Amino acid sequence: MTAHIEAQDLSYKYGETPALRKVNLAVEKGEVTALIGANGSGKTTLLKIMSGLEAPSEGSILLQGEPADCKALRKISTMVFQKTTVFNMSVYDNVAYGLKARGIGRHEIDSKVSKALKLVGLEDFEKRRARKLSGGEQQRVSLARALILEPDILLLDEPTANIDPRNASIIESVITRVNRDLGTTIIMASHNIGQARLLASKVAALQAGVLVSLGSAIDILGKPSDILESVGRLQNIFSGQALPTQGDLTLIDIGDGVKLEAAEVKEGPVTVYIKPEDIIISKMPLLSSARNILKGRISEASDWNGLIRLKVDAGKEFVIAVTRRSFEEMQLNLNSEVYLTFKAQAVHMIAS
Repeated sequence: MTAHIEAQDLSYKYGETPALRKVNLAVEKGEVTALIGANGSGKTTLLKIMSGLEAPSEGSILLQGEPADCKALRKISTMVFQKTTVFNMSVYDNVAYGLKARGIGRHEIDSKVSKALKLVGLEDFEKRRARKLSGGEQQRVSLARALILEPDILLLDEPTANIDPRNASIIESVITRVNRDLGTTIIMASHNIGQARLLASKVAALQAGVLVSLGSAIDILGKPSDILESVGRLQNIFSGQALPTQGDLTLIDIGDGVKLEAAEVKEGPVTVYIKPEDIIISKMPLLSSARNILKGRISEASDWNGLIRLKVDAGKEFVIAVTRRSFEEMQLNLNSEVYLTFKAQAVHMIAS
């Protein structure tokens, strides 16, 4: 089968600095492909080239097997950037901007704007000033502005980065609906491993501009690896057996007497991770609604991106990030007895 869009031996340099090195990536029509990789790995650069916003230094882009220049790519694709940019005008005018530039009539624009805003859940926002909205709402405006152009290929750069969970959930739902109902081919860059697992059927992992791994989301994201750790700074990755409990919770036995509760119903073998910043450390048990409270001892402390990284032996080794001030105020030291507290929602499943 001929790929919808394909990168062949794609290389790109910023001056003398390589950003992409001989990347080969084929994306089938109607497929959702996630690009994962640490900052500076080349994800955004690859999206820009595949959207026609940049020309490669070497190599080529094919559409349906035929070489395509930037102009051809821009006709059939639209890119939504991580850093939301909305114009200082109404939501209606922001979303309608691309259609007005194409000379579309007012009646058709009204109809398309209405549908696009309904799709992203902003149907009552037409007259509101776009720059007065929250960051998440502005990102939904940007997404509507892209979707109103009915692109064959939608490229998303960290579509839910730094926005609140409610707006992130809405955007993820829109991505799924657009792919399912319209058959839109979607290529998205993401640091969110859970999001990549949820939305994508295929995953491409980049490191220093090189495509180092390509395969199904299950194969790439289904087990702990150096790739996952470098992408999401996943320090607390555990595999175990899951058993549903009351309500919408799952009890996961990760061995050595340690069991975790997760806010997702699964059964059987799973792999999970907990972000270091989602774990609260204390000298005494906390009065909290959090489902996970573990007792352990600090086994290691080191500087980590301006924070103090602690390793705590709680049957399994957990990594926690705290500020230096908190570390000093709690008078933490090696072998200090501590309690780890985190919510069931903080236990993210990356495989099942």
